[in-house]
Amino acid sequence: MDTMDLISRPNYYSKLEKLLGKGVLIVLTGQRRVGKSYVMKELVARKQEEPNANVIYIDKEKTAFDTIATYKDLVAYVDQRLDKSKHNYLLIDEVQEIEEFERGLRNYYNESCIDVVVTGSNSDILSSDLGPMLSGRYVEVFIQGLSYPEFLEFHGLEDGEAAMNKYINYGGLPGLRPFGLDNPETINDYLQGVYNTILVKDIIRRKKIRNVPFLENLIRFIADNIGKPMSATSIQNYMTSNESEVSKNLILKYMKAITEAYLAASVSRYNIHGKKLLETNDKFYFGDVGIRNFIVGGRRANDIEKIVENLVYQHMVRLGYEVKVGQLYSTEIDFVGTKGDEVVYVQAAYLITEEKTFNREFGNLLPIKDNYPKYVISMTPYMDSSKWEGIIHIPFAEFLKNGFGK
Repeated sequence: MDTMDLISRPNYYSKLEKLLGKGVLIVLTGQRRVGKSYVMKELVARKQEEPNANVIYIDKEKTAFDTIATYKDLVAYVDQRLDKSKHNYLLIDEVQEIEEFERGLRNYYNESCIDVVVTGSNSDILSSDLGPMLSGRYVEVFIQGLSYPEFLEFHGLEDGEAAMNKYINYGGLPGLRPFGLDNPETINDYLQGVYNTILVKDIIRRKKIRNVPFLENLIRFIADNIGKPMSATSIQNYMTSNESEVSKNLILKYMKAITEAYLAASVSRYNIHGKKLLETNDKFYFGDVGIRNFIVGGRRANDIEKIVENLVYQHMVRLGYEVKVGQLYSTEIDFVGTKGDEVVYVQAAYLITEEKTFNREFGNLLPIKDNYPKYVISMTPYMDSSKWEGIIHIPFAEFLKNGFGK
């Protein structure tokens, strides 16, 4: 395998390297097509260059591996290829496609001469499949789509308004690269294919979904309302008003299936004053804005505020923050990010051109009396990095390139 043909993602690869040889199963998770396989293939290519390494690579998205359908097939295939005179790397893409795969992995994950790395496109493989078997002896590495700098590099683009518009419109799936970014129809076809695969393989089949029309309506509703508080009750009321009666339990089940496939993330609200999580009205953000835009029928003029907020959320997660929606009395803070002892408060806006918008975005942060940093992130032209009453403004593109600049 030629490493020059691979898309290198050094941040993720360095995480992998630090975990190898530690006696734990490494699980790469994330939405289908975000680039888990690229990270895996980079590991394959690099380890194949080491003389003392024996690489066993199984890609369950390739028909060549269709014969590995059950854990017994997996064990037979691996046992034939193990080389105990070398260090073995067992690498499996889309491991959930192998029936009872966890029973097969049990044979290998704690062997001193074997490192096991798998990818999965559904978070419940950790809770329902791997969790009981490993009792915490695995490490999850969450993979996201391309960051804005990666997007520029992979597509050979210069930073600027044209490139940012493409990122906002088409999202960060690495698989777009062979198609280029100048043919919207081809891009749309690709995004449709990815969405359909997630829908069928990772949600409908895995969760045995019966009411598919309602599932698709629910996904469209979430896509159209990213960044808005929602509950099973509010969704039920909306569906009822559109002559589609469903139970709250069904709504909750389908919402869980959507988040477990990483299609969208559910973000809880956090009471800043009481320092506790609130149990209702989560917000949802999509794993990829390109897929989100495809679902709603293309980017629309009034969608830019939602997309900016979605991309700020994604990048905070990429920076390693656990992200919640802040609530301070009657005031909402877009995001509260925590990372160890570090806390940041963030407001995300498209344009701040009117006094009332300025007062809302900056003013919402003023009542927070602790000394943690407070930020407003926006696309406002000619509003560079600046500070007002201790609150720092960061231009949107600058944030996507350099984070909080610490």
